[in-house]
Amino acid sequence: MAIQEFEAVPGMRLLDRTKDIAAVDAVYPFALDELLGKAVGAGEPPVCHLWRHPRAFVIGSKDSRLPHAAEAVRRLEERGYSVLVRNSGGAAVPLDPGVVNLSLILPIDERRSQDFRADFERMYALIRRAAAEYGTKVDKGEVAGSFCPGDYDLSIDGLKFCGIAQRRQLRAMIIQAFVIVEGSGSARARLVKEFYDIAGYGAEPGSYPEVRPETMTSLEERSVTGLDSIETFAESITRIVRDAGSKDADAPLVLPDAQAIVDMGRELRARYPLP
Repeated sequence: MAIQEFEAVPGMRLLDRTKDIAAVDAVYPFALDELLGKAVGAGEPPVCHLWRHPRAFVIGSKDSRLPHAAEAVRRLEERGYSVLVRNSGGAAVPLDPGVVNLSLILPIDERRSQDFRADFERMYALIRRAAAEYGTKVDKGEVAGSFCPGDYDLSIDGLKFCGIAQRRQLRAMIIQAFVIVEGSGSARARLVKEFYDIAGYGAEPGSYPEVRPETMTSLEERSVTGLDSIETFAESITRIVRDAGSKDADAPLVLPDAQAIVDMGRELRARYPLP
């Protein structure tokens, strides 16, 4: 199977936090990405960050302006979800232990084209290669009826398991993907549909995605043996990053201190407030 190669990023470091699923505020990993992006923009090495959250629901800024968004958020919080308005593009996405989030944090090279599709293609190439190594073809293109729909929906057999978004800073970019590895794609889609049924009641047609649960899947449901568990998926991604030429992948990475992450989390919540 001919596949597009994942482009090597000189000096890229690996930060695999998939085994850390403490019940922290959902803003924490986004605040960490934001600070890592600032560091990368200032000359620190690029980063591939893998992480999970035990129970979160991330909504888009457009979602937060739906007529009954506040009521929908309240109901999610009553069910134990940490809810956040995302600082990147995209719409509502549920996060849980069966979802791996990938962030590629890269410097902005002014010599290259600033077409965002080139950056999305990099993430697509990484995930596509991981699946191809286990004999599975991943397609890209919007999957009608999926949650958080977009041109870079990634699908298997026409069913979406991954979406990609981007956050751009002045000197760095953060390409983010959610990958549904374990569990039911349709069950997660039903949760998103419930959110929109409440939040979007009375809204103009087309104001939010019309989610059809049967359009979503997981790597486990598609029987992608070798990538159908959190551990094996994380191992595959980290190996590909190493093999792509990032000889410093496992070198120590200086992380922001805990208080800086907390402060950035507060800043993001103030900048992107819940309804």
